[in-house]
Amino acid sequence: MSDRISLLGVRARGFHGVLADEKRDGQEFVVDVVLHVDLAPAGRTDDLALTINYAEVGADVVARIEGPSLDLIESLAEQIAGDALARPGVRSVEVTVHKPSAPVGVPFGDVAVSVTRTRAVPVVIALGANLGDAAATLQAAIDDLGDAVRTVRRAPFVTTDPVGGPDQPRYTNTVLVGTTALDPRTLLERLHAVEARHGRVREVRWGARTLDLDLVQYGDPARGDDVVSDDPTLTLPHPRAHERGFVLQPWSRVDPDAVLRVGERVVPVTELLAGIDTADIRETGC
Repeated sequence: MSDRISLLGVRARGFHGVLADEKRDGQEFVVDVVLHVDLAPAGRTDDLALTINYAEVGADVVARIEGPSLDLIESLAEQIAGDALARPGVRSVEVTVHKPSAPVGVPFGDVAVSVTRTRAVPVVIALGANLGDAAATLQAAIDDLGDAVRTVRRAPFVTTDPVGGPDQPRYTNTVLVGTTALDPRTLLERLHAVEARHGRVREVRWGARTLDLDLVQYGDPARGDDVVSDDPTLTLPHPRAHERGFVLQPWSRVDPDAVLRVGERVVPVTELLAGIDTADIRETGC
């Protein structure tokens, strides 16, 4: 990721330090923030909503500097990085906290602590295909995702009968559990790009396909930080995942403790799976 927004030299007075006079008298702190983002959408559209409001980032930094006293500037840097990563679209952040008046005891120019933090949001992606060498296509699609999804764990492949649509071959399905630094819309765009690369077309509803990638869940409902959206272009969690054995069965294999939001409830995937007929699902062992 080469796109970035740099906000350098944000200054404010704070009371951070171990010594009593630091907490009593305070001193000036200087902070640099570098946000790694995808600026292409904003560049193409000139739409302010598609970039990062760096005035708000600066206000967040000042609020942290002027906030409750901390012993360590390492802690201050960590808090500032967390605020930045909470902003939609920020993939990673570099924060440097300078303490130019630190009680070092020798002549010096600056003392600074730098941290780099990357967004790591848990995601669940369902994959399916029933044309050509489906298993090979699914594995190639996983490889094509590259660093869009990290720390990937793949469930075993299963084959299942088609649900709805015209007569067609059995499907090969699997589920990926991993993390991403991308926001949900950007991740969905990457999934669609991988589908297109493998010849996916959307002509017949529930028809045969070379590749299908569904974003099932973004975030962790057990922690309450999952994204819930009824936008037709980004529906989360996936509206039919809770009733699809070909999603739930492999998902439960790769993450036995998985949960899924169903309406207002957060339900264990194993509980959902227990209420579904899985007689047609066959694990291939791959």
